[in-house]
Amino acid sequence: MISAGICRELIEFDQGWDYIQSMLTKIKRILEGLPEPQFSSVEYMNVYTTIYNMCTQKPPHNYSQQLYDKYKEALEEYVTTTVLPSVIEKHDEFMLRELVRRWANYRVMIRWLSNCFNFLDRFFIPRRSLLSLNDVGLTCFRDLVYREINVNARVTIIGLVDKERAGEQIDRALVKNVIDVFVGIGMGQMNTYEEDFEKHMLRHAGEYYTRKASSWLLEDFCFDHLVKAEECLRRERARVSHYMHSSSEQKLVEKVQQELFEPLANVFKQKVSAEVKTLVQQAEYAANNQASDRASGMLEQVLVTKMIELHDKYMAHFEDFLIKNHIFHKALREAFDGFCNKSVSGNSSAQLLAAFCDDILKKGGSQKLSDEAIEGMLEKVVNLLAYISDKDLFAEFYRKKLSHRLLFDQSANKEHETSILTKMKQQFGGQFTSKMEGMVTDLTLARDNQTGFEEYLHSNPNVNPGMDLTVTVLTTGFWPSYKSCDLSLPAEMVKCVEVFKGFYETKTKCRKIKWIYSLGTCNIIGRFEPKEIELVVSTYQAAILLLFNTADKLSYSEILGKLNLTHDAAVRILHSLSCAKYKIFIKEPNAKTISPNDNFEFNSKFTDRMRRIKIPLPPVDERKEVIQDVDRFRRYAIDAAIVRIMKSRKVLGHQQLVMECVEQLRHKFKPDMRAIKKQIEDLIVRDYLERDKENHNMFKYLA
Repeated sequence: MISAGICRELIEFDQGWDYIQSMLTKIKRILEGLPEPQFSSVEYMNVYTTIYNMCTQKPPHNYSQQLYDKYKEALEEYVTTTVLPSVIEKHDEFMLRELVRRWANYRVMIRWLSNCFNFLDRFFIPRRSLLSLNDVGLTCFRDLVYREINVNARVTIIGLVDKERAGEQIDRALVKNVIDVFVGIGMGQMNTYEEDFEKHMLRHAGEYYTRKASSWLLEDFCFDHLVKAEECLRRERARVSHYMHSSSEQKLVEKVQQELFEPLANVFKQKVSAEVKTLVQQAEYAANNQASDRASGMLEQVLVTKMIELHDKYMAHFEDFLIKNHIFHKALREAFDGFCNKSVSGNSSAQLLAAFCDDILKKGGSQKLSDEAIEGMLEKVVNLLAYISDKDLFAEFYRKKLSHRLLFDQSANKEHETSILTKMKQQFGGQFTSKMEGMVTDLTLARDNQTGFEEYLHSNPNVNPGMDLTVTVLTTGFWPSYKSCDLSLPAEMVKCVEVFKGFYETKTKCRKIKWIYSLGTCNIIGRFEPKEIELVVSTYQAAILLLFNTADKLSYSEILGKLNLTHDAAVRILHSLSCAKYKIFIKEPNAKTISPNDNFEFNSKFTDRMRRIKIPLPPVDERKEVIQDVDRFRRYAIDAAIVRIMKSRKVLGHQQLVMECVEQLRHKFKPDMRAIKKQIEDLIVRDYLERDKENHNMFKYLA
């Protein structure tokens, strides 16, 4: 059998390379703009076929390695004899334009040659783990051209950027094309761009804006400076979008903010802090020169109102001048921290804000505002509250005030009560307002419960409390804690309690009622010789008054014994009935203070122009009680945070435990380091934690 095939003519290396070299010469002439006809598809195929044949001949005539080496030599020769001399002989922008032109031509040459030498890229180079033809070309340009001119190119570009900052027009397209060289020469990596251009550009921008800030601060601070600063930042962002790499934007923004915005923000903070301090001093002076009963009210109304106005003024500047920079918001926050986290005339700002809200929301408040104005003011109070570190203290003061408004029907508008809770919930989370929302819900349920009680009395005629009775049933966990003693009620009141207890047991047997007599009110008819007068009093006051239905005269000790009152409670109540405005009792001896030796007699000759009077109890300073409650809650919160952390970490050092505890609690309050340390020791005693025997600064969790 005879086989036949095509016998391919052997191509010697010199012969083949001479042909390839002729095509290289033609490419160079075309790139240089010299008269030369364009490549035809036939010429391209002939070059490709020649290279293919030279790479597929059998050894020793397989010239793949030699062609790879020659490819590199040809590029080096072109770069050193043509590209580099033409670039380095020019200066400034002319050098940049030449660099861009030569880089573009060079990329065309590499792309064309890579197509012709494609067989090497596909088969020979992968087997030998060599650089691709494209990377060989880029490496050649980098080593022989880029490293010679990159410093001059960078200096020239930064100079052009400075000209643009000074208001001159520059060739942005040229700058972008040169920066593309810095990026492209990295062969897919940003290291070259970052090291050779970006790092120097950022340093120079920092120096530029440091000088700019210094020149502005030689003048008095004004908001025009902030507008100029914002405009500078906007222009820097535009520069990045026009001709720098996008990865530089955030770095450049941070640099400008650091060097330009921070000095301005510091001056801005000092300006606001000075105004805040002045307002505080003025309010303290005014409060100290008022009568003591009015001092606190004046302080909260005047100071908080002024603070809100001041805050509005600066927030309006932010809106008007489009200044959204977080550095200025931080400066504003730190300035207001001087008010929001310090005591003013012995009152914490949390207490003042809570009292201010109470004045707005209750009936008869001093601030007569429209519904729209109240809504706006509540929004501003919540914004101011964001600056307070001890939000739990505000919440407890607010809860105390809210309880009085709800229980004694002092709320001017229930919708406003719900509105501010919604605002606080949106700002600080559901946990912050959960108890307050529970209080509002409790009042709705209590009204339904009262309706049920009235229906129960109507359905059971034989059950009669003997008087009109309204009972508000509350959920203990929602409401503030109230002191309550075991008051021995008069018979009339005992009957009421027993009747309601019988009704409540028809609804549930799983809940226990605890009576809080300190929150109760009674309407009693006082039969005096001049006329009958309706007395609106507390449950405690009513209990004492009812004792005089069976006795005209009682001693201090007899009253305490019959009602089981504490000394402090008895003093407050008896003072309100015998020493205050309305003297229902005649006290012997006739003095302004209550003592255990006093005797009390019903004042049958008492009269008043009104037929209905409310006899208030002396005011109680709730501040101490609230602070004690908050301190107790904080101990629980710190305990819980420590246990959570240690349960997940098992073993942890003292410093890290404290830091993580602070981080977990910072949204509620700013924990005191000594308090955390104390609770750690307490948890060790209670066998939740133990110290490491070898390192006392390490703690272990005991499951």
